[in-house]
Amino acid sequence: MRGKPGLAVMVLVIEVAVLLAGCGREGERGGPAGKPPSETSPQQPPEGTRKPAAEEPGQRPAVQRFSGTIGKIPSRNTVKYSWRPGCPVPLSRLRLLRMTYWGFDRRTHTGEMVVNARVADDVVKVFRRLYDQRYPVRRMQLVDVYKGSDFASIDADNTSAFNCRAATGSSSWSQHAYGLAIDVNPCENPYVTGSGQTAHKHCRKHVDRARRNPGVIRAGDKTVRAFRSIGWGWGGAWSGTKDYQHFSSNGR
Repeated sequence: MRGKPGLAVMVLVIEVAVLLAGCGREGERGGPAGKPPSETSPQQPPEGTRKPAAEEPGQRPAVQRFSGTIGKIPSRNTVKYSWRPGCPVPLSRLRLLRMTYWGFDRRTHTGEMVVNARVADDVVKVFRRLYDQRYPVRRMQLVDVYKGSDFASIDADNTSAFNCRAATGSSSWSQHAYGLAIDVNPCENPYVTGSGQTAHKHCRKHVDRARRNPGVIRAGDKTVRAFRSIGWGWGGAWSGTKDYQHFSSNGR
C-alpha cells in the first residue's frame, strides 16, 4: 500500500475498531471482558424455573398454619347414617368442624368432625393445641364414611365424635349421641375390658400401655391436659373397664 497513505490510515482505523468490538464488551459469553467463562459467576435461571425456597438445601418446608372452621350441617345427607329422627340432639344443634391435623406420615391433613354446637369452639381449641404440639392423628372422618358403624370406624383408626348410638354395653344414649364425646386414635387407644380384652384384633398390641408408639395416650400427657383445659374427662381414668380413646364433657 506504499504510495497510498489515505488507504493505509483507513485500514488501520478498521483494524482498531474490530479489536475494540471483540475485546471490550461485557455480557458476551457470560461474563466481563478479559475473563474466561470458568471465572464468571453462575447465571440465575429464568424466572419461573427456579426451585422454591422450601426445596433449597438446608431449608425446612414452611409449616402450614392450623385451620379450624365451624359450620352448620349442610344437608341431611352429611349425617344420613349417624343421625335420625328421635336422636337426643336435633340437626340444628350440631356443627360440622373442618380442622387441620398432623398425620402419622408427618404431613398436614384436613379432617371433618361433627360435635354439639355448644362445645364446637372448645373442641377447635383442643385440636389447635394438639396441632401445635404435633400430636399425630391417623385420620379424621365422619362416622358416616363407615355408614355409622362404630366398629368399622375404630377398625380404621378413625378419630370421630358424633354418632347417635347407645353406650357400649348399655341401652342408654352414649355421650357421642349428644355430640359431647370424641374418640381419638381408637386403635392406639383401645376400649379394654376389666379382664384385659379388646374387640379389635389388630389393636390388641396397644392393650399394653407401656408401648411408646405415636398417638398413644397416657395419664397426664399433653392430650389429656388439652382436653382437661376445656373441662373434659378421659376414659383411661375409669376404674375397671378402660376406654383410652374416649374424651367427653361429663367424663362418662
